[in-house]
Amino acid sequence: MVLLVKQIKWFYHEFGIKSLYDTGWDAWLIILTRCTRMFAYGTNSLILALFFSALEFSDFRIGLFMTLTLLGDVLLSVLLTLVADRLGRRKILFAGSFLMVLSGIAFALFENFWILLFAAVVGVISATGSDFGPFRAIEESTLSHLTTPKTRPDVLAWYITTASIGSALGVELTGRVVHYLQHSDGWTIVDAYHTVFWIYSAMGGVNMILTLLLSKKCEVNNEVKAEREEDEAGVLLDDTEERDSEETAAPSPTVISEPPNPEKKSRFAQISQATRSVMYKLWFLLIVDSLADGMVGYSLTTYYMDKKFDLRKSTLGDITSISYVLSSCSTVFAGPLSRRLGLINTMVFTHLPSSAAVLLFPLPSSIFFTVALFFVRTGLNNMDQAPRSAFIAAVVKPEERTAVMGITSMLRTLAATAGPSVTGILAGNDRFWIAFVAAGALRIAYDLGLWAMFVNMTLHQHEEKGESKEVDRGLQRESDEEELRDLPRRPDEA
Repeated sequence: MVLLVKQIKWFYHEFGIKSLYDTGWDAWLIILTRCTRMFAYGTNSLILALFFSALEFSDFRIGLFMTLTLLGDVLLSVLLTLVADRLGRRKILFAGSFLMVLSGIAFALFENFWILLFAAVVGVISATGSDFGPFRAIEESTLSHLTTPKTRPDVLAWYITTASIGSALGVELTGRVVHYLQHSDGWTIVDAYHTVFWIYSAMGGVNMILTLLLSKKCEVNNEVKAEREEDEAGVLLDDTEERDSEETAAPSPTVISEPPNPEKKSRFAQISQATRSVMYKLWFLLIVDSLADGMVGYSLTTYYMDKKFDLRKSTLGDITSISYVLSSCSTVFAGPLSRRLGLINTMVFTHLPSSAAVLLFPLPSSIFFTVALFFVRTGLNNMDQAPRSAFIAAVVKPEERTAVMGITSMLRTLAATAGPSVTGILAGNDRFWIAFVAAGALRIAYDLGLWAMFVNMTLHQHEEKGESKEVDRGLQRESDEEELRDLPRRPDEA
């Protein structure tokens, strides 16, 4: 019994459940929100390309639709993430969830290409099954705000893990629903697809409710704002006292300059030069990786397998669902690996095998080996996401995180927009396989470049003062910081 208790305690600490518990209720709500959203995106990833094919849209139009939809996500992400801290993160998340509801209703009711394109561009539809919209940047920034450097990788790992679980459930349900309705009397395959989009819309409604339950702790730290205002007031007071002393010593006429007006500063989040110098290199690499992901997104990958092997929709759903479950199981280990290997090493050594699987994906002529490579790709594909978010949070200033993560999401989405169009052209000429070879090569280049540029980088330089202030405010993190100081330092966690 004692041994069992020890094992439970070990699991509780090792896999980050304690970190998640210590972060608070808001973290659980954010993670649940993303899980339900990825459930909805999972329904899309299975049927979106198949839905357009059933409506007899050409492969070129399918690729064009996904490209323009991603462009719409870029504009929406830029608009919402840059003003999220000023208007309120919870309000922005609520608005995005409302757009999900409207987009789902449009896809459930209409079949016109241009109406669907308009609904996807101005609303929120995942064209690739990935989370390229405005939600993720705001949620990751909020989780980074709620966590410490010690707890952050674990919390973000669970954020990614539950997202994969949501995608798996969404894909599995969609495959079963479509297969059942397709073989029911009076139902066509298009009618079955329309029903799935009603599920998508319902998940948007659930997200609206969850965002209303988030507390004020998710917003930009008001105490930090107050401290800045006090500092500015102190500077003005010192200037006034200095001028008074100068006037007393030498009562000559002087010109009193007016204090700077804080309102003249831009309301948009500002990014310092030090942050930009780091992020420019990372953004370039993420653009390469996102271009590759856009070329062979999960929707297009399932479409490729359907064309190559003519599989049943329920079988496609089972395959995709299992791949997401494997992804969920693997991402649980991202936190423990990050503590032992470091953030960059974890990102590279888990993502590189996934990239190789993309490169080799068109080679097998049997469904067994094709599915095996697909499982390797999806099973390891998301293990780099939590360390990457933790890395970004560790190299930028806390007040810059939302803007930086928003721009990062925007650039990744923008890069991914070119991918579906290229793949659509290739698929139309029976050269679909070239997209996987090119995407795999680009992903491998991203992995090697990431390791070469950032493996020895020093992290958490901007958080030392912030952590000491949090301790002074009584947030009870003394024990966590002592444990962190006792751990051996690696070059990328110094």
